[in-house]
Amino acid sequence: MEVEVVFTRSASGAGAIERLIRSATESVVAALYRFNSPQLAAALKDARERGATVRVCLNNNDHYEENRNAQAALARMGIAFRLSQGRSGNGSKMHHKFLVIDGRTTATGSYNWTPESEARNYENLIVLRDPEVASAYAKEFEELWNEAQPPDPLFGS
Repeated sequence: MEVEVVFTRSASGAGAIERLIRSATESVVAALYRFNSPQLAAALKDARERGATVRVCLNNNDHYEENRNAQAALARMGIAFRLSQGRSGNGSKMHHKFLVIDGRTTATGSYNWTPESEARNYENLIVLRDPEVASAYAKEFEELWNEAQPPDPLFGS
């Protein structure tokens, strides 16, 4: 297994995630508590335009306006997404922050896909290049996806 560790104290979490997304040839799945990074949205759009299947599960509770903006952006880019909650349903959080690329590489950690995580917070990201680890995360994503709510018809997908 190849491991890469990123701390935002000295490196760009968004840069690491963007490189991973840009390397995708088959699929990108991401489970995200928060998402409002234009840089990472552009990378997802580019992956979809290159022919990779791109799907996102977003938390459906906190940061209401940010969440609605993320949904609108994903819909504009033609990226499939669903809205997820935590184990207790309404009021609980889908607090994951992970990404799986091509079923082989996983990125996870405290890093939210936000400008705040990039510029203001101390955050971490670990990249694991191992198909078995990716398979476990992909399975979790599929379970989230299957339990998640489709977006408001206003957004499509």
